[in-house]
Amino acid sequence: MMGSALLWGIAHLATDRRRTGFALMITHLALMAFVLTVLTAFSARLLALAVQPSWLTILSITLGLIALAWSVVIIWSFALVRPEAANTTGRAVLTAVAAALCVLVLVPTAYAAHLAYLSRDVVDSLFTAPSSPVMAEDPWNGAERVNFLLIGADSAPSRPGVRTDSMTVASVDTATGATVLLGLPRNLERVPLPPGPARRRFPEGFTGAGDQSTPGLLNEIFQYAEDYPEMVPGVHKGQRGPTMLKQTISGILGIPVNYYAIVDMRGFAEIIDAMGGVRVTIKEPIIYGKYREGRLPAGTRRLSGEEALWYGRSRTDSDDYVRMGRQKCLLNAVAKQADPLTVLNRFEGLATATKRAISTDIPQGLLPALVDLSLKVKETRIRSLSFVPPLINTAYPDWNLIRRKVAQAIAERPANRTATAAGSTSKRSPENPLALDSTCG
Repeated sequence: MMGSALLWGIAHLATDRRRTGFALMITHLALMAFVLTVLTAFSARLLALAVQPSWLTILSITLGLIALAWSVVIIWSFALVRPEAANTTGRAVLTAVAAALCVLVLVPTAYAAHLAYLSRDVVDSLFTAPSSPVMAEDPWNGAERVNFLLIGADSAPSRPGVRTDSMTVASVDTATGATVLLGLPRNLERVPLPPGPARRRFPEGFTGAGDQSTPGLLNEIFQYAEDYPEMVPGVHKGQRGPTMLKQTISGILGIPVNYYAIVDMRGFAEIIDAMGGVRVTIKEPIIYGKYREGRLPAGTRRLSGEEALWYGRSRTDSDDYVRMGRQKCLLNAVAKQADPLTVLNRFEGLATATKRAISTDIPQGLLPALVDLSLKVKETRIRSLSFVPPLINTAYPDWNLIRRKVAQAIAERPANRTATAAGSTSKRSPENPLALDSTCG
C-alpha cells in the first residue's frame, strides 16, 4: 500500500491484478513526466499563466482532481492488501497508515489550491479587466518603450488627503528590458498641467488651492484633482488623481506615461512585515520622529516594516534628495530579498498586505506580457536619473532641460552591464547624470 502511494499500481501487481497495475503505473509515470517537463522546460511560461485568473482556476481544479485520484488509489490498494477481519490489530494499523497517506497527499495539494485561489483573488482585486483585448503577438502595440509611473503615497488621519511623496517613472525597452528610472522630487514648483480645464485654470503652472502667487508642489496635484472633479472631466473619483498625475508627469518628461502603480507607505510597511523584514546596510545613523525620538543605528541590519518606513521617509538632518536615494535602495533590497521561497512561505500575509497597499491601472490581460518583460529587466542593469539639484532648480525648473535629459537617457545604450552596475565607482553630476549612486543609507 505504501508502495502504491509512491508509484500507483504496485499493490495491484502484488495481488496479481497485472493489467490494472500496469495501467495505473503507466498513468502515474506519464503524469509525473508531464509535471516535471512543464516545471523545467516551460517554467517561464508558467509564470505568465500564474497571473491569469482562468488558468489559476484550472490549476485549482486540476490539483483537486489529482489529489482525489491519488487518494482513491491509496484506498483501493488498502482494500486489496488489508489483513483478514480476524487480525484486528493489523487491520487497525493498516487503516491508520492508509488514512495518514491520504492526508499526506490531500494537505499539500489543498494548500497549493488555496495559494492558487489567493493568487486569483489578488489578480482580480488589483488589476482591472481589459476594456479591449490584448494581442499576445504584440501586447505593447508596437511601442519600443513602455513607461510605468511608480508612486509612493503618504496619508494619515492627522493629515487629510494623499501626498505623492515619491514619484518615479520606469521607462522599459520592450525588446531588451533595458530600464531607466526617472525620479521626480515632490517639491517641483509651478509644474505645467495638461491641456484642457487644468491648463486653463493654471496657465502659468500649478499653484495649488491658494492664490496664483503661491507656488504649488508636484506632490499636491494628485489630491487637487480628486478634490476638483472639473479638472479631469469624465473620470470617476479615485482615478482623477492618478490620471492627472500621469498626464502632468508625461508633459514634464516629454514621454507618454502608460500605466501607474500606487503603493501606500503604511501598506508597504505591512508588506515588509509579511515577508519577515528587509535587510539593509545603513551607512550613517538615521534620526526620525517629530521629537527625534527614533534612531536607526549604522550597520547592516534587518528592519521591521515600521523601521523600513522611517528609513524611507525620514528627512531629519537630511533632505528630500537623500530620502529619494534611500527609497530606491529600499525598493532594491525588497526586490532582491523577495525570493520565491520567501514569497511561498509567507504568501498569505503578503497577498493580504498587497491588496491593501497597492492600486494600479495595469489591465489583467497585460500581465503575461508584463511577466515576460520583468524577466528581461532582471537580466539588465537599471540606470537612474533623478531631477534634483544641482541638475535641476526645483523652484525654477528648466522643463526643456528635463525633456532633453530624458530623451538622452532613453536613447543611450549602455556599453555593457558592468558599466552601469549598482555600486559603480562613477559619480553623479550634471555632466554624468546617469551614474548610479554607489551607497545606500
